[in-house]
Amino acid sequence: MPVGIVIGTHGESARELLKSAEMIIGKQDNVEFITFVPGENTDTLITKFKEKLEKMDTSEGVIFMVDLFGGSPYNASSQIALPEENMDVVTGVNIPMLLEVLSMRAASNQKDLVETALKAGIGGIRSLKNSLPKMETQVGEDDL
Repeated sequence: MPVGIVIGTHGESARELLKSAEMIIGKQDNVEFITFVPGENTDTLITKFKEKLEKMDTSEGVIFMVDLFGGSPYNASSQIALPEENMDVVTGVNIPMLLEVLSMRAASNQKDLVETALKAGIGGIRSLKNSLPKMETQVGEDDL
């Protein structure tokens, strides 16, 4: 079974990120998500994460992919991952990051997938105009 992925975000974003990724690359095994809604706290999230982990094959490791560094999903998943050798938490989850990690799971270990997530997450952030080739304009006599 590939490395387990648990997506955790504020609100319903985690569910929608997974649905979007699966729309592009198909249904994924060993992937779960949790939502964080008003009235919940870090303890609630720890329970939710642990319930998801019980359903998963964690033998190849787990990556928690969360939205914000220092947010409640991060704090909860960190408490679970920190003492475990084969678990880590990656923040800033986005669709390019998730797609790359899901696509590479079959051929990569947990530590390599963390690096893949970091590179893909950053690489997926672009500006239209900054990505266009720079064209230098020169005004000649014929142009006047």
